[in-house]
This record gives sequence, C-alpha cells and structure tokens, in this order.
Amino acid sequence: MKRRTTRLIHIGNVPVGGSAPITVQSMTNTRTQDAEATLRQINQLADAGCDIIRCAVPDMAAANALEDIVNNSPIPVIADIHFDYRLALQAIASGVHGLRLNPGNIGGPEKVKAVVEAAKPKNIPIRIGVNAGSLPKDLLEKYGHPTAEALVEAAWRHIRILEDMDYRNIKVSLKCHDVPLTLEAYRLLASQCDFPLHVGITEAGTVNSGIIKSAVGIGTLLAEGIGDTIRVSLTGDPVNEVKVGYEILKSLGLRNYGPTLISCPTCGRTSIDLEKLAHTVEEKLAGIKEPISIAVMGCIVNGPGEAREADVGIAGGIGEGLVFRKGKVIKKVPEDCLVNELFEEINKILDERKKQ
Repeated sequence: MKRRTTRLIHIGNVPVGGSAPITVQSMTNTRTQDAEATLRQINQLADAGCDIIRCAVPDMAAANALEDIVNNSPIPVIADIHFDYRLALQAIASGVHGLRLNPGNIGGPEKVKAVVEAAKPKNIPIRIGVNAGSLPKDLLEKYGHPTAEALVEAAWRHIRILEDMDYRNIKVSLKCHDVPLTLEAYRLLASQCDFPLHVGITEAGTVNSGIIKSAVGIGTLLAEGIGDTIRVSLTGDPVNEVKVGYEILKSLGLRNYGPTLISCPTCGRTSIDLEKLAHTVEEKLAGIKEPISIAVMGCIVNGPGEAREADVGIAGGIGEGLVFRKGKVIKKVPEDCLVNELFEEINKILDERKKQ
C-alpha cells in the first residue's frame, strides 16, 4: 500500500514520517513525579517494543522529575503539557525529546515564543493534539457539534501560531472516540498538509472494546496510507497498547516485530482442546522479539496446508498431532508433547537465522 508523503522529523533518535517505519507509542499511567515507578513502567513498555513514550506533566514536580526519567529511559520521552508554558520550558531543560502541547492553550504570543525559542536549538518537535471533547467554544457554535471541519480548523489555528514563528518541526493528531468522525478528520487534514500525523482513537475503552475500535479506526487510516506514528488508547496496563499496536501494523504488513500467531477458529473436526493449546503457545511466545510466524491448527486433515505460509506449526488430532515447517510435516508426536516439540523447532529456526 502507498503511504502518504510526509515531512521527516525526529523524536530523539527515532525518525517519524518520510519513509521511516510507522512507530508505536504509549503513555505512562504512573505519577511522573515518581521517577522510579515511571522508569520501571517505561522499561516494561520498551521491552514490549514501544518506540516512543509520553509522560503527563501536570505540575513543576513532574517537569523536574523528567530529567531523571529522560537520562535513564531506553526510548525517547515526550512531555505532555497543558496550559502552563513554564512546564514546557522546564521539560525542555530536563532534556525531553518531544512536546505535546497546543500553542493556543499555553498563554499569549510571548509565552509561545519562549517555548519555541527553547525548543528550536534542540530540534524538539511539537505535537499539536486536537481532541473532539475540548474544541474551542466558538468552533462548537460555528459547527453546532464536533465535526471533522471543526477539528481541522482547530488544528490549523495552532499550526499557524508555530508557522508564524517559523517553526515547522510539527506533527499533528486529531483524536475522537467516534471512529467515523476520526476517519473523516484525518482524511481532511491529510489532504491539506504534509505534516506527519499521529493516529489514534482516543478514549477507546477497555481492552475488549478498545481493541476493536482502535483496530477499525487506526487500521483503516493506515490502509489508506495515512499515519506515521500510532497510539492505541486502552484503559489499564499500557503494555497492552503496545502489543495491540504491533498487531495492527503486522496485520497490514507495515511492521515486522515479534511472533505472529495463526490459529484456526475450530470446527466439528477439532478433536483437541485448541483454545487451551493456542493460549499456552501464546503465553510461551511472550519473550520472543524476533519475527516468526507460528500456526496452531485444530485439524490434521488440512491444518498444515491452510497454514503453509507459517514458519512452523502444529496441528492436533486424536491423542496425537503433527509438527510442520512451511506446510511440510516433519514429525508426528503425542498430544502432550506438541507444545514442547513446537518450541524445539522454533528455537532451531531462530538459531539458524542467527548463524546466517
């Protein structure tokens, strides 16, 4: 699929936009003032594959804590600022790699200028983030309710403040919990500029409902070539956001990270507890970061054929099952040995790749 052509920016050492890979972001839900807890969560997120992390900065204590966080984080850190330009200045002094703020909400022109002058020499990008739930009153009166046009007009207000100061190190997001509105807004803005876009469905919900909304919304935009960096917003452990983000990207062939599990939905031919088997395999795959595709199939009749593109797989039968590589059966083993035999083959494949 053809991606929209955008400007290339850098969040620390991570490129965003241009021809760079689409990055996966998340946001810590610890108190940023607690640098130790925040770093512990950042490391967990980085281990799951997170490319860029954002931290809330509600007060000066949080802004000061960022220095320790940035100095010890394995991935670039973005400071999330609202209303107080002094927090942005301190975040910059603390060494953050990016800012998320809206220039029109942090004070008058002189305050915005102070932030721009501090960010420019350090090449710190600013993400303008417009949310449907916090549109200016005059735009709500003009359009009657949150619309794509209102969201885009709000974004351009903030963009122009920075452009008037000759600052174009910008990326933009237009987030709503409503999927069709989000799609319409991003499509409209994408037709009007070449800024890299941060894509997500905000307040998507819990893991169950939020995954569906995020996959539909983010996946649709990415399939249309829109989006340079993504965040899946889910209530709960942010590690889930990273895992889901990669599954969305992998499903579209846009990133190749970690294992891809293929498993059939079961049918009347299934004579093995496939759900339990698939969950067991999925749990054991959690520590693998190398790209590899694994199939867990419930039928030895056509399981290897249906999953012939998988690097390795198993197919269950009555009391026994098959182990196969690229659709070719390599052994038949007792049912209780299937998982161990599967991971023996997985380790062989990974070792073979390291030697190449």
